[in-house]
Amino acid sequence: MIIGVPKEIKNNENRVALTPAGTQELVKRGHTVHVQKTAGVGSGFFDEDYQRAGATMIDNAAEIFSKAEMIMKVKEPIEQEYKLIKKDQLVFTYFHFASYEPLTKAMIESGAVCLAYETVERIDGSLPLLVPMSEVAGRMSIQEGAKYLEKPLKGRGILLGGVPGVKPAKVLVLGGGVVGANAAKIAAGMGADVTILDLNLNRLRYLDDVMPKNVHTMVSNEYTIRELVKDADLIIGGVLVPGAKAPKLITRDMLKTMRPGTVLVDVAVDQGGCIETCRPTTHEDPTFIIDDVVHYCVANMPGAVPYTSTLALTNATLPYAIRLASQGWKKACEESLELRLGLNVIRGEVVYKAVADAFNLHYTDVKKFL
Repeated sequence: MIIGVPKEIKNNENRVALTPAGTQELVKRGHTVHVQKTAGVGSGFFDEDYQRAGATMIDNAAEIFSKAEMIMKVKEPIEQEYKLIKKDQLVFTYFHFASYEPLTKAMIESGAVCLAYETVERIDGSLPLLVPMSEVAGRMSIQEGAKYLEKPLKGRGILLGGVPGVKPAKVLVLGGGVVGANAAKIAAGMGADVTILDLNLNRLRYLDDVMPKNVHTMVSNEYTIRELVKDADLIIGGVLVPGAKAPKLITRDMLKTMRPGTVLVDVAVDQGGCIETCRPTTHEDPTFIIDDVVHYCVANMPGAVPYTSTLALTNATLPYAIRLASQGWKKACEESLELRLGLNVIRGEVVYKAVADAFNLHYTDVKKFL
């Protein structure tokens, strides 16, 4: 198969979809890999690294898209890339369709086969291609939140871990999944007083067992959230419904009950956000303030640490990419339920129900194509 790796062009997106090591694994199995020149530079991988691994370096994205049977990306295609995507071309990337209708409609019109990293799902409900970036984003959420709690950045002016004789900051984490657990782990390690909310009692029992003593667990409900936000210094939104829009757990009216300088970090922004006042921001302009509450809603947080993120992402995606390239998407998805659940749009039809429901679009059972 001919695989194309274009350079990411989203604001401050320095990740790349494939490392030189991943390239070599595909090439030695007989596949052709085209990589756009300088695509890996932001992650610390250079053109000569890819050439040594067997890739062909291509000058521009248009040529990559025109030649490739499978496109591997990190982030969803943006507007200037829509027209480059061909009918029947397999596009393997993060899409987060349910949060952005124009992208969904553009991919329907393209006639491409869209296989989304974020909905590839194992039988136990885990999301193997979302996990590595959720780990990065969860850990980063505390790093960024701690920074924006500083007074010059309009935060409360509180040190996350406090000092002897001074209480630490209170951190509220919404969601006990991968993002939430990683956020709680880092916040606890910095000495904060952490509360983590989730609906799943078994998950809370597990977290209660493995987390340090400065992490407390509570069952999530609106009443509890409304009470806890009043005293929280940093709130992390880390809830996820696979392939669907995130539920709005922090509503606009709750902001007025928070202390001035409270910081909200919405890691769920890719899926529409779990904070009602959230809107996607960029690394260039990461925050905005509503009712004296600082909102950090960067939609590609792991892009700020691209070396770590690119390695972690390729570690997870490469086995699936090898299977898709070796078997073709149809056979691979027939044999693998995990990959089949990753299919969102096929040749103009929406085959993932949560995406169809998000925009009242016609839903087609994926079995029609397999």
